[in-house]
Amino acid sequence: MPDRAALIAHLLAHSVRTGDFTLKSGKKSPYFIDSKQTACRPDGILLVAEAVLGLVPDDATAIGGLTMGADPIAYATATYAAMRGRELKVFSVRKEVKDHGGGGRIAGALDAGDKVVLTEDTTSRGTSILEAALAVRAAGADPILMLALVDRGGTAAAVAADAGIPFAAVVTGPDLGFAYDN
Repeated sequence: MPDRAALIAHLLAHSVRTGDFTLKSGKKSPYFIDSKQTACRPDGILLVAEAVLGLVPDDATAIGGLTMGADPIAYATATYAAMRGRELKVFSVRKEVKDHGGGGRIAGALDAGDKVVLTEDTTSRGTSILEAALAVRAAGADPILMLALVDRGGTAAAVAADAGIPFAAVVTGPDLGFAYDN
C-alpha cells in the first residue's frame, strides 16, 4: 500500500487521543480515534485517498457512506480517482429520510445498479457502515465492499460477512498500537 507508514504516522500525530472517552456504544475507552483529523487535513487527505483508492475494486462505480464519517474519505477518493482517469460517482447516506426536495436518504450521485464501495472513517462494531449498506441496497445499488479507514474494534468484518459484503480496513487499532476494542 502506498506510503502506509506515513498514513499511520499522520493518524498517530493528528487523530489518536488518549484519556477517558465514552464511545458511541457507551463503553469507556482510554483512547479515541478521530480519523477525520487526518482525512480533513491537506497532507492527510492525499494519504487517505491514495490508500483507499488502492483497495477499491476495479468494477466499482460509486463510493460513499453514512454522513459524516464517510464524506471526507469518499469525496477525496473520488476526486483522486478522477485525477487518475478513473470515474467514481460519490454520494452520502443521510442519517434520516429527507421529506422535502428530492427526499430519501441518498444525497449525491448514486444510481440503481451501481457497484458501491461504502466507506467509514473509524469503525468499532461496523453498525454505521452496515446501515449505509442497507440504504444503498434499498436504492437498488449493489454494495461490493465495506471499507474503513480505521478498524478499531475488529468486529466489522464479521458484520460485513453476515451481510454478504467483503470488508477491508486501511489501518487497524493494532497498527496504531491498541488492542482491538469493541
